[in-house]
Amino acid sequence: MSKPLSDHDRKKQISVRGLAGVENVADLKQNFNRHLHFTLVKDRNVATRRDYYFALAHTVRDHLMGRWIRTQQHYYEKDPKRVYYISLEFYMGRALQNTMVNLALENACDEAMYQMGLDMEELEDMEEDAGLGNGGLGRLAACFLDSMASLGLAGYGYGIRYEFGIFNQKIVNGWQVEEADDWLRFGNPWEKARPEYMRPVHFYGKTEHHPDGVKWVDTQVVLALPYDTPIPGYRNNIVNTMRLWSAKAPCEFNLKDFNVGGYIQAVLDRNLAENISRVLYPNDNFFEGKELRLKQEYFVVSATLQDIIRRFKVSKFGSREIARTDFSKLPEKVAIQLNDTHPAMAIPELMRVLVDEEKLGWETAWDICVRTCAYTNHTVLPEALERWPVDLFAHLLPRHLEIVYEINRRHLEASGRVAAKFPGDQDRLRRMSLIEEGGQKRINMAHLCIVGSHAVNGVAQIHSDILKATVFKDFYEMEPHKFQNKTNGITPRRWLVMCNPGLAEVIAERIGEDFIRDLDQLRSLCKYVNDEAFIRDVAKVKQENKMKLAVHLEDHYKVKINPNSMFDIQVKRIHEYKRQLLNCLHIITYYNRIKKEPNKQWTPRTIMIGGKAAPGYHTAKMIIRLITAIGEVVNNDPVVGDRLKVIFLENYRVTLAEKVIPAADLSEQISTAGTEASGTGNMKFMLNGALTIGTMDGANVEMAEEAGEGNLFIFGMRVDDVEALDKKGYHAEEYYNRLPELKQAIDQISGGFFSPKQPDLFKEIVNMLMHHDRFKVFADYEAYIKCQEDVNALYKNPKEWTKKVIYNIAGCGKFSSDRTIAQYAREIWGMEPTLEKLPSPDDIKV
Repeated sequence: MSKPLSDHDRKKQISVRGLAGVENVADLKQNFNRHLHFTLVKDRNVATRRDYYFALAHTVRDHLMGRWIRTQQHYYEKDPKRVYYISLEFYMGRALQNTMVNLALENACDEAMYQMGLDMEELEDMEEDAGLGNGGLGRLAACFLDSMASLGLAGYGYGIRYEFGIFNQKIVNGWQVEEADDWLRFGNPWEKARPEYMRPVHFYGKTEHHPDGVKWVDTQVVLALPYDTPIPGYRNNIVNTMRLWSAKAPCEFNLKDFNVGGYIQAVLDRNLAENISRVLYPNDNFFEGKELRLKQEYFVVSATLQDIIRRFKVSKFGSREIARTDFSKLPEKVAIQLNDTHPAMAIPELMRVLVDEEKLGWETAWDICVRTCAYTNHTVLPEALERWPVDLFAHLLPRHLEIVYEINRRHLEASGRVAAKFPGDQDRLRRMSLIEEGGQKRINMAHLCIVGSHAVNGVAQIHSDILKATVFKDFYEMEPHKFQNKTNGITPRRWLVMCNPGLAEVIAERIGEDFIRDLDQLRSLCKYVNDEAFIRDVAKVKQENKMKLAVHLEDHYKVKINPNSMFDIQVKRIHEYKRQLLNCLHIITYYNRIKKEPNKQWTPRTIMIGGKAAPGYHTAKMIIRLITAIGEVVNNDPVVGDRLKVIFLENYRVTLAEKVIPAADLSEQISTAGTEASGTGNMKFMLNGALTIGTMDGANVEMAEEAGEGNLFIFGMRVDDVEALDKKGYHAEEYYNRLPELKQAIDQISGGFFSPKQPDLFKEIVNMLMHHDRFKVFADYEAYIKCQEDVNALYKNPKEWTKKVIYNIAGCGKFSSDRTIAQYAREIWGMEPTLEKLPSPDDIKV
């Protein structure tokens, strides 16, 4: 019998990883050694694994540089419309493997490292995640950048270069503990500082009204220093740019103020200005109205708009001469997409620049502004909506407050004329105002975005419908043409080819490789749904991924898991609306059933829950403590054995997702209907061969449409049912009294069964569930448990399970971010995507 292929030899056979030509490999080795010696100044004898990672990163980066320069030259020559995607978050993860995939260098690099006695995976593991985001919104921005480059769009991501990204999560005695994410500690080989494009950003001061216009004077200045990161398209030789701004104090900072305590103190105080880009706010779906956060929002917007206008004025490559002064052409050359309301200040800032600096009339400027800007809404949760206090605005951005008031005055005047269609509706204008009166006056940033944009979109069909019917109903009735849907998507490069090459190869063997840039081609897998060999191959890849994850978890968390059990996974930020607590109630119920009938043939499960809780979100931290407490009891019960294990996945992040998702059997998407705007993790699990148990919420609805509702495990209340229950009144005790297994589980939690040393540790959680649960966990409990029984039954029939998996993979085409971005381009930005390649630059010979 032939001996099994080594991991290295197996990888070499995966065609989607690119060809390892002999010349290519020799060049890579030569460049690797050159970087080791001349860039890192290291000798092979003293080089560490990190040195080898940096040498490889620089070697791969060399392949980007020629393409990057060529792409930017191409844009200057062609002068296409450009799209600026402004986001406070870009959750990028690691860049090395993604770059190799998109440049078809993976096998060649692997072979080069192998020949030098180095292990590619070990080197890849040295890279820090760029964790400049909290979750869905930040990761979406990263997928969108990948798709814009892959579709040949002149796209730019603009954000903040946070010195500290999302915190690292440690679990200590069952509790979450946060650790600063010092991701730049060893340097970042993927970024290039661009001090020549530094821009001043102004804060505070006052306004002066003169006959020739308004001046904003006596401001404090902070400099915005840009760092560029290349964004390679998939094998089309296009490399776009993500530009992140870092805050720098100007040289004269505080030194001209005679009242400052002295030179030393003035230099130390530079930190105050530079704190703007120090740290990412770690809240997901929650608004924290802090001055530093508003500073961050204006900082990114002001620097970015200066850059946009500079680029608009200068159209020739490398030239600094002003070639364009007619701003009426701005919307033909520039599209600005606001990722949620966080960059909403772009609207008053663009008005300030056009009116105060470029001296345009208000109406002309406003028309340009609206035709340029578009707004994506990401949530309907009221606690997440940004409502900034007017007095904070007046202090920090006095001119912008005046502009917002003027926008509002004109908006209400125009709306008043339209509101004549709704006689007797006096309340409508109050509801539609940008300024919320009563108590502390606040600016509603979502209203500002709607009024100042030509397009407003939700991120899944059900979400967009809810916006029009509830939160933004008044605005929809006035300007229905503004409202659109753009269902979210994920990049199949990172979320299939890179993280699950085994599955990508099994698919490519049947339908070729073109599906990677045109995911709709997965539809043609339907014809293999009864193909024994294909069923076997898909199941085999899943099993290999599960074994690999089991080894990883044993190495890192010292937990032994049964790779033949069902891997039941819920990974996402910890939030009440995502209902990790419903998952907990199923775990406890299943545990109790096994204990009651230990000799029954139970479907073995390993239940994994992972995600970070915002540091100030007490309930979310208690939910983590409950999960770890349940794990302590369940995992140490000899009666249960390895039929049920509960694992909390510590420090869930992009890089862990890339390991976990390919190994999942069951994906938990169980938010209360009407609360999860879209979700994107749901799509990643579907593409990687997991089945979904979920509510009819967010994109789950469209996933069920695409794969066939019978191929997902759909349960629970629909949006209408939730509304009806709200009207009638939700009374948790009714369910508690009616359902004995629910009562037992709740009594165990409240009675200290899972916390014997602190019997009332979870009293608050129980009290919340019983008396003020906005997300109605008990109302869906019975349907969820029943649905989980169906999951167990199907899992016992591996062939039928895998057929459903194939239908799911075949239905994934719609959920490529390429489709999403093509729709933004055509329906909002007025741009046309292309699959044409740029010519490959001549390989740079050293």
